[in-house]
Amino acid sequence: MKYALKIGSYLLLLITALIIPAQSIANDVIKYDKELNGFSYPFEVETLTFNSQNQVLNMRYMDVGHENADKVIVLLHGKNFAGFYWKTLALDLIKQNYRVIIPDQIGFGKSSKPSSYQYSFSQLALNTKRLLEHLNISNADIVGHSMGGMLAVTFAANYSNIVNKLILINPIGLEDYSEYVEFKDTNFFYQRELATTLDKAINYQKSNYYDGKWSSKYEELLIPLKGMLAGDDWNIVAWNNALTYGPIFSENIVGRFSQIKSPTFLIIGTRDKTGPGRAWLKKGVERSLGNYEQLGKNARNLIKGAKLIELEGLGHMPHFEDYDVFMKAFQQGIDK
Repeated sequence: MKYALKIGSYLLLLITALIIPAQSIANDVIKYDKELNGFSYPFEVETLTFNSQNQVLNMRYMDVGHENADKVIVLLHGKNFAGFYWKTLALDLIKQNYRVIIPDQIGFGKSSKPSSYQYSFSQLALNTKRLLEHLNISNADIVGHSMGGMLAVTFAANYSNIVNKLILINPIGLEDYSEYVEFKDTNFFYQRELATTLDKAINYQKSNYYDGKWSSKYEELLIPLKGMLAGDDWNIVAWNNALTYGPIFSENIVGRFSQIKSPTFLIIGTRDKTGPGRAWLKKGVERSLGNYEQLGKNARNLIKGAKLIELEGLGHMPHFEDYDVFMKAFQQGIDK
């Protein structure tokens, strides 16, 4: 019965998507609270409530496909997005009889934004493991993009018995930022987040993600940000955004590569130059951060048996820049 209800809801969402125009960033002013109430996700959103660090938190997630499917895959989002941006890939995976789990990590998307939380990739990995246990899932393929790649590596290192396969899509953390970048207090990042504007976000993504190009499909990804900037909860959203920089700059993910036991696939858009902290390098450091053409090769050599699939001419968001090219590469990973 649960499966029938889920399929019914899934079909209703597909029909609705066909007859109702997509939300547009050009619409009248929209306002979203810290948990994006009012913003529609591509699939039904469910909630796991649990206690972590002496507080009750709500982790939102999407669980689509047949609940008894033999193949389960978990899609871990990057820092500037949440689970909603996996829609196209999820639909393709459902067609291939996958059960697809798409969590919003604590601090992101529709999940709780605590006033205080000791963020670490091990904590986020534990939260994700709790979700899989809640869903009675004992094995899955783990996919991580951008910051989600740092989380995916940590999950694979900490819980190797759960991970069938690890797929990393232009992950950050392929170099140890703490070696090259000055340590900054969380207040530094908080002030930067408070100064966020929609125009700044567009310009950053246009320059850093899309090689100076822009389109409506890129713009739609910023609808949640636009609504939260206009809403009343931006301070707490900005604070969580600031807190989540902590593990990026303090945890050496490269050091975990040798602990990965699962078959690993690196899908790397070689034009990517994402280099967190390049604006505040340590004195005397001349390293050019974010050289993904070389970083991908380095990671392949450090992860036992890893396969590197390079996407020439694509950057940090290959699954949006050229989905067809990306999907051919991704298919190689899931078919192995």
